[in-house]
Amino acid sequence: MTAMTPPTRTQPDLSYLLDHTSHVLRTQMAAALAEIGLTARMHCVLVHALERECTQSELAGIGDMDKTTMVVTVDALEKAGLAERRPSSTDRRARIIAVTEEGARMAERSQRIVDEVHERALGALPEGDRETFLRLLDHLATGHLSSPAPTPAPARRARQRSH
Repeated sequence: MTAMTPPTRTQPDLSYLLDHTSHVLRTQMAAALAEIGLTARMHCVLVHALERECTQSELAGIGDMDKTTMVVTVDALEKAGLAERRPSSTDRRARIIAVTEEGARMAERSQRIVDEVHERALGALPEGDRETFLRLLDHLATGHLSSPAPTPAPARRARQRSH
């Protein structure tokens, strides 16, 4: 049996670089926020709910959370006294997520932590390259890589009839 030769790479593995650095950054963020009893999702909900009146569904979209995850996150925020569900001031059928005073203080604290984690990550780059890196990454995120490609529905196997 002859050994096969892998294909020659012509470019760095961008998928790996983005996935790996994103994963490591998320774990560092999770560890830092856990020190004050929050998750990244809880931080996201608090910060965005303070910006404007948002429904649970709107916040789920902003935070890229499914409905179940969003419910669990808001339940945890309510249990901690950081947020509550209230009727919307503009649509009596809708309920919004309102941040409590304690939640606003926690959002301020968690934002400082998030900023510190980001600063440590960016601090690993040469100072003159940080702004360029962020500008180019933002260009990708708002341009070519702004929306996922449509994916085909997963193939489903036909059910077997039992006799």
